[in-house]
Amino acid sequence: MALVNPHGGGALRPLLLQGEALKAELARAQTLPKIKVSSREKGDIIMLGIGGFTPLDGFMTHSDWQGVCDGMKMANGLFWPIPITLSTDEVVADGIKTGSDVALLDPDSGEILATMKVTEKYAIDKAHECAMVFKTTDLEHPGVKMVMEQGDINLAGTVKVLSQAEFPSKYGELFMTPAQTRALFESYGWSKVAAFQTRNPMHRSHEYLAKVAIETCDGVLIHSLLGNLKPSDIPADVRSNAIATLAEQYFVKKAVVQAGYPLDMRYAGPRRRCCMRCSARTMAVRTSSSAAIMPASAASTAPSTPTTSSTRSPRVLWKPAVEDRLDVLVLLRRHGLRPHLSARRCRPLAAFGHQAAQDAVGRRRGSGGVFTA
Repeated sequence: MALVNPHGGGALRPLLLQGEALKAELARAQTLPKIKVSSREKGDIIMLGIGGFTPLDGFMTHSDWQGVCDGMKMANGLFWPIPITLSTDEVVADGIKTGSDVALLDPDSGEILATMKVTEKYAIDKAHECAMVFKTTDLEHPGVKMVMEQGDINLAGTVKVLSQAEFPSKYGELFMTPAQTRALFESYGWSKVAAFQTRNPMHRSHEYLAKVAIETCDGVLIHSLLGNLKPSDIPADVRSNAIATLAEQYFVKKAVVQAGYPLDMRYAGPRRRCCMRCSARTMAVRTSSSAAIMPASAASTAPSTPTTSSTRSPRVLWKPAVEDRLDVLVLLRRHGLRPHLSARRCRPLAAFGHQAAQDAVGRRRGSGGVFTA
């Protein structure tokens, strides 16, 4: 089975220029009007560059913004749950003509990140975006605060990305593009990949769900956010080191891959998870969640249909007892996802407790991630 196609069904669409095209565009960019972008927009530009937002070719128009806010669809009908927009203030916008090109600067280093052909300038109702995307307009919400503080005018247009900023040098092999993850999965012989996307170190319930996914998929991508977070969140380097230790000591070798992506955290709840699922498909992941994981074949199966031994991974060397199945159903249901085991094969919900989850993870840990008896 081949790796899944990127979101939209077409080919991977990285917008990062290379070679002579990059040199020529960098030279041209020096002559263009310059706009310093926000940290969130910087992450979006780099995602466009690596193909993480395939099939987008730039920042959204007003009709795209309206469709995404109100119905999670762009003007062309493509599913997209969060607006990908670039904003500036009215003074700067007044100096930019529609159809002209601008250079987009890194807010930290001043480096030119991209060039953009401005096809539209438009104002938005920021409160409406917040109410639709975040389900609140409370300024204490970090996502709402981010939107309300952005410029009053949005600029739409196609971009040519010229840099990945500091991410490759700062994070090394952890920073992987969709093309790189696809090549790695192919070298492992994987075709059915699940993802766990996180901004925190993995808890034991997360570990357990990842190991359940390994039993039904070829492998799991642990996809960690590398962009900015709210002050109380765990820094990316601490989180990635914790996850690396967990993967090294408690998972079967070559069962998981850890990679990072350059987005800032938007704190948009279900919409953010849907957006991450779109980007995960560019990485060749069939299904993903920041809360729990299950294979795409299971997501499309009715809850009453049991998983048979013929669909299980060769890594599974066990015949599960009732107590080994119980917490999969409960953990998935708590996050609003369908289980890949039927309710009749699990113990009643009332019988499930924290200690049972601890024990279940411990049994898998005893053999590096799978039962051996």
